[in-house]
Amino acid sequence: MNILVTGGAGYIGSVLVPMLLEAGHTVTVVDTLMYNQTSLLDCCHHKNFTFINGDARDRDRLKDLLRDADAVLPLACLTGAPLCARDPYGAQSVNFDAIQSILELRKPSQIIIFPTTNSGYGVGNNGIHCTEETPLNPISLYGRLKVEIEKILLASENCLTLRFATLFGLSPRMRLDLLVNDFTYRAVHDRFIILFEAHFKRNYLHVRDAARSFMHSLDHFDAMKGQAYNVGLSDANLSKLELCQEIKKHVPEFYFTEADVGEDIDKRNYIVSNEKIEATGFKPQHSLTEGIAELVKGYRILKRNQFANV
Repeated sequence: MNILVTGGAGYIGSVLVPMLLEAGHTVTVVDTLMYNQTSLLDCCHHKNFTFINGDARDRDRLKDLLRDADAVLPLACLTGAPLCARDPYGAQSVNFDAIQSILELRKPSQIIIFPTTNSGYGVGNNGIHCTEETPLNPISLYGRLKVEIEKILLASENCLTLRFATLFGLSPRMRLDLLVNDFTYRAVHDRFIILFEAHFKRNYLHVRDAARSFMHSLDHFDAMKGQAYNVGLSDANLSKLELCQEIKKHVPEFYFTEADVGEDIDKRNYIVSNEKIEATGFKPQHSLTEGIAELVKGYRILKRNQFANV
């Protein structure tokens, strides 16, 4: 299969592209390398890999690249609420307009598998799992743009969307601004953290399992198309306090406490059901505790100021 991946040198793409090549696909990646990353160098030996240093918003280039594509994985994204709030024009043009361009320029037979986010649920009801039928209530520009473009995609032919939980784990294009990655870094290097609204919950997913869910969706596309799927660890609907307790098992010196005053600017608070995608045969392979252990080892190498989206 010929696969076009926009933003393929990012956090997910740097893990996914080697998987696609290993599976025998021909892969073309378009990425601006806005973080000066070199994450796909180890793919350059592969005869079925093409890299284009370009912008996913370039309609003329997209039109040419789509000509031979069987599938499109639009990963190019200004990811996260802080980054989108800082650059709302960029967020609109990359996270919404560029995806709409792909829809307008592709042939109906070309498939699209789009990564969105379960942060679109915003603030859930206490103790009630959010399913794909739960009303979406995004509380940031990032969440709103993802929700709006997802509606358009799901109303189009040959599309499906993956609503990812909060990702964690090591990637060749690392991010330290994700919650598990951030808290584990603080545990390893600072040994303490002060929590605001420590009871707020969310779901988690290893970046390698996020990449695997694309592979699964490609393999089962006909049965899955036209729908959204939550993708996360069903045993990892955890509060920030519970997450810190898990990290402490790996870093015993880690101290955490909840602030008596103040609040978290990130108001997301929900738990998620992943039963729908599990019913298709997909099961995550990497647990939260395994991911934390890998992060602890990785943080002997990484420096914080190298890797973030903010």
